[in-house]
Amino acid sequence: MRVTDLASVSAAVAAASGRLDKIGHLADLIRRTPPAEIAIVVAFLSGSTRQGRMGIGGATLHALRDVPPADAPSLEVAEVDAALERIAATSGRGSASARDTLLRQLLGRATRDEQDFLIRLLFGELRQGALEGVLTDAVAKAAGVPAADVRRAAMLAGDLAPVAHAAMTGAPLAQFVLQPFQPVQPMLADSAADVADALAELGEAAFEYKLDGARIQVHKVDDEVRVFTRNLRDVTAAVPEIAAIARAMPARSIVLDGEAIAMRADGRPQPFQVTMKSFGRTLATRTPLTPFFFDVLYLDGAPLVDDPLARRVQLLGEQVTPLHLVPRLVTGDRAAAAAFAARAQAAGHEGVMAKAIAGTYAAGRRGSAWLKVKQARTLDLVILAAEWGSGRRQGTLSNLHLGARDPEHGGFVMLGKTFKGLTDAMLAWQTKTFLEREIGRDAYTVYVKPEIVAEIAFNEIQASPHYPGGLALRFARVKRYRPDKTAAEADTIATVRAIYESLTA
Repeated sequence: MRVTDLASVSAAVAAASGRLDKIGHLADLIRRTPPAEIAIVVAFLSGSTRQGRMGIGGATLHALRDVPPADAPSLEVAEVDAALERIAATSGRGSASARDTLLRQLLGRATRDEQDFLIRLLFGELRQGALEGVLTDAVAKAAGVPAADVRRAAMLAGDLAPVAHAAMTGAPLAQFVLQPFQPVQPMLADSAADVADALAELGEAAFEYKLDGARIQVHKVDDEVRVFTRNLRDVTAAVPEIAAIARAMPARSIVLDGEAIAMRADGRPQPFQVTMKSFGRTLATRTPLTPFFFDVLYLDGAPLVDDPLARRVQLLGEQVTPLHLVPRLVTGDRAAAAAFAARAQAAGHEGVMAKAIAGTYAAGRRGSAWLKVKQARTLDLVILAAEWGSGRRQGTLSNLHLGARDPEHGGFVMLGKTFKGLTDAMLAWQTKTFLEREIGRDAYTVYVKPEIVAEIAFNEIQASPHYPGGLALRFARVKRYRPDKTAAEADTIATVRAIYESLTA
């Protein structure tokens, strides 16, 4: 398949306003894709490459816009993927220059429209509405199989590409099952205003401490253990203490969901940043992490994701010592739930989770079976740009442009700006980090790849004619950055509108 086909469909999807139109364009392209190229095409349509990060900076990509385009389309998708493999494998002294040469050679074979598509793809700027459920539904339509089957298989595989290949070649999707050492996308939660709201939604519920840690998924078979982050990255070597705890469990094989957190000597949690730094430092200098588990997804040959939470929790308690279990209370009483939430906050935690006791584990999905109840109202938003500071902040990127995801139309919806809550260390970090991800600028503003997530606290949401979504945050401030989250996991504009409607009802 030629790149020009992807570029034209990408443009059509971006221009389409309706979900069904987007699905139709994508499904038609997927039907025409040769089986050997389905994984590449699905990755590109998702706005990513199979190679992930390749050490290509924003300044390099910006400079590549001066490469003269080809007169006619001839570039094949497989050729692009092969070139990206060579670029990803380039390392060592002189690698930046070598990568630049390879990119120029690649772009020199592309037409102007193809160049634009490829550069936006490498920038992480290819926001065309082909993310999340839209592309999954397009694969289902192209293959003529139920969307629910494709969605479930992708969640269990941790990647849509192999599922798309199987669906389009007639292979059974039942082959994608939960099994050790193949991480699944973690289940996500919706929000509730308070415990009363959660109980009204769920009835009797299991309340758990909401820990301010890093989500982990632990897989064990006999003495072999692997630990994955919420982004499915293998971090086993960085957390030997967690692996040792898993090895001591009686199960022969098990998959656990939980949080890792750096704890103080008095039993209170360290700041989130301390936890995250522990994944990247050498074993001699890092702070040890304590795992707290709240779910078991697989046990001794049996997947448990379709079992009710009550049974999964029972089995979890038979494998994990109380020291490493998230504190839990099952109740339908508002006063008891509120007291439990107060104890969680008094212990230094964010608040509580409320979970339906009959709920199954919906891997990779955000659903009302899990509700997060935080002490302060926050949103996880994507940084779209930053403005140069003034006064004592001169020379640093300070005022942040905040965006919520728009999975229906693609891209992000800006909700306002903030420079509050930033420490000197955060200012220095974000200036360096944003410049590495620059995709453009004007006299005051540096625009960045939309991939950095920050947790933003706010007081109110108000109607605003100044922003495309018609809403803006009041008194927004940065609580922390979320290196454990991708832009695809940021809160959506639909969530923001729901909060606004609840506050103005």
